[in-house]
Amino acid sequence: MYITCLDLEGVLVPEIWIAFSEASGIPQLRRTTRDEPDYDKLMRWRLGILKEHGLGLKEIQDVIATVDPLPGAKAFLDELRSIGQVLILSDTFTQFAQPLMKKLGWPTIFCNTLTVAPGGEITGYQMRCPQSKLATVKALQSIGFSTIACGDSFNDLGMIGASQAGFLFRTTDQIKADYPQYPAYETYDDLLRAIKAVVG
Repeated sequence: MYITCLDLEGVLVPEIWIAFSEASGIPQLRRTTRDEPDYDKLMRWRLGILKEHGLGLKEIQDVIATVDPLPGAKAFLDELRSIGQVLILSDTFTQFAQPLMKKLGWPTIFCNTLTVAPGGEITGYQMRCPQSKLATVKALQSIGFSTIACGDSFNDLGMIGASQAGFLFRTTDQIKADYPQYPAYETYDDLLRAIKAVVG
């Protein structure tokens, strides 16, 4: 039995940090896991910028409330869920994800958690487990699932490589060039056809 594991940001919804960068006028926050392979380094850098500007969870959540799924994402997800199990694996945080999950029809998501001070300052974060996407795919395989994985960033490559089928979606030219072994798609229709061909 197949279970499809999807990244969230860049695949189903816009990049949250880019949206917040644009809303806050802080261009440094446009940097994402497409640019920085070391997630811990990226997050510590982000938290430093937030502290420097006196910004906390509320300001980010206010921006997230205005973010909609990418055009066609919900229809794609609905169709995918009609043919098999789907799990969203994301390095985002529960405090960010909930309003987006509502707009996507409440799919299952595994993600991480922010540590927030009483005044709303984000002081740290807790990863669900090390290499959470790869670890989850391996755990699913250990209980009898075959996995299909799809993502757009460096932190998706582990789960894509470990799965029975793995795809890149709307990724960078650099990642496509560096990982030509993974089929890369730009539209939901093409990605859906590729997944259906695997599921049979």
